[in-house]
Amino acid sequence: MSSKEILEQAMVLKPEERFLIVEGLLKSLDEPDRNIDEIWAEEAEKRLKAYREGRLEGIPMDEVFRDK
Repeated sequence: MSSKEILEQAMVLKPEERFLIVEGLLKSLDEPDRNIDEIWAEEAEKRLKAYREGRLEGIPMDEVFRDK
């Protein structure tokens, strides 16, 4: 069955049923990726180390979240 046929069949469903399909599709796109998680963890460790060694300056939280 083609994606066009699937869409056509989905469009005749009740709104609640379409919502369940959309929700399931969106969740399938948001699955964790261990490789990306590892890359971010390594980056966070590098930044923390640099901060502790004085090679990286911190930014106060109120400055980060200040409205511009």
